[in-house]
Amino acid sequence: MRATTPTTRPPSAPLGRFLLDSLVSLAALLPVLLLAALVAGFVTIGRAHAEEVACKGVNLLEGWATTDPARVKSVEAEAARVVNGMGKFWKIEKPGIPASYLLGTMHVTDPRVLAMPEGAPDAFAGAATVIVESDEVLDETKARIALLSDPSLTMFTDGSTIETYLDADQKVILTEGLKARGLPLPTVARMKPWMIASFVSLPPCELSRKAGGARFLDQKLAQDAVSQGKTLKGLETIVEQIRAIDGLPIAFHISALVETLKLGSLVEDAMETTTDLYLEGRIATIMPMLKAASQTVEDSDSEQQSIAFEQRIVTDRNHVMATRAGPSLDAGNVFMAVGALHLPGPEGVVELLRKQGFTLTVLR
Repeated sequence: MRATTPTTRPPSAPLGRFLLDSLVSLAALLPVLLLAALVAGFVTIGRAHAEEVACKGVNLLEGWATTDPARVKSVEAEAARVVNGMGKFWKIEKPGIPASYLLGTMHVTDPRVLAMPEGAPDAFAGAATVIVESDEVLDETKARIALLSDPSLTMFTDGSTIETYLDADQKVILTEGLKARGLPLPTVARMKPWMIASFVSLPPCELSRKAGGARFLDQKLAQDAVSQGKTLKGLETIVEQIRAIDGLPIAFHISALVETLKLGSLVEDAMETTTDLYLEGRIATIMPMLKAASQTVEDSDSEQQSIAFEQRIVTDRNHVMATRAGPSLDAGNVFMAVGALHLPGPEGVVELLRKQGFTLTVLR
């Protein structure tokens, strides 16, 4: 874990990501909306994304309640089986030390998300130490240098392009889908597919807010911590986060990117539904909802790839976060903010911290 000395730093553009099965929506797991800023020198995002664009997504669960109640019942049943599945704001206690707090976040710029739940602003104000996933969200230049220090993480460096891995149908879908977003395929052909996904898997309204300089919650918390003279600590580096994604099979990334483009406006609906669930504290419902939205029929290989994705991008990182946060939490008076999808489950951050001897109580 690295401490950041309080200084004034330039703001960076926000990023975000969540991906499940064949659905990519990069807003809930990693702060890779930042990626769009870090690679801005390689590609120009379409002009429409830099203009004010209204959010158009609708809540999928509300629609399914009328058209397909069995699907809603299945989603809710799966969510109910997840331990610590309700709540995004938790109190962390251990005898003899000041209480700390844990906030699950979404890495998006939606004003509804930026408004923290009741009690969280006071907890943040009183904390001596603030922990976020990566303190590199404070310094775009530093993050870009770190990311580009290994070109193979972001680009094909063996002479191939993304077209090398596409069949004829996938190439048509990718070409047309990117064109509709102002991204000609030749312009981005050398980029890894997960990089391209960072440009296409977010609603236009989110990209518009990002282009206007809006901050995502984790970024705002980090900047506020520094400006208020608090100790800021990051649990991971951007490169660690990117390596976790890049290590997954190329076929998985290609499939996810193509399926995202095929989903079209459904991605906006998935984002809106995710945001609503987050605001309600129904964190464990997000993954089953996304799976139901994608409606992907998986073969054994893709199922194994999805399992590998969740293990590498969620579960493995949960252990890293809990382990690296432990020493600071043992000192107490900490405000910790990580992606909300890292909280639930038997190997979620909440349960892992309990195994370290902390008592965690959901507040909101």
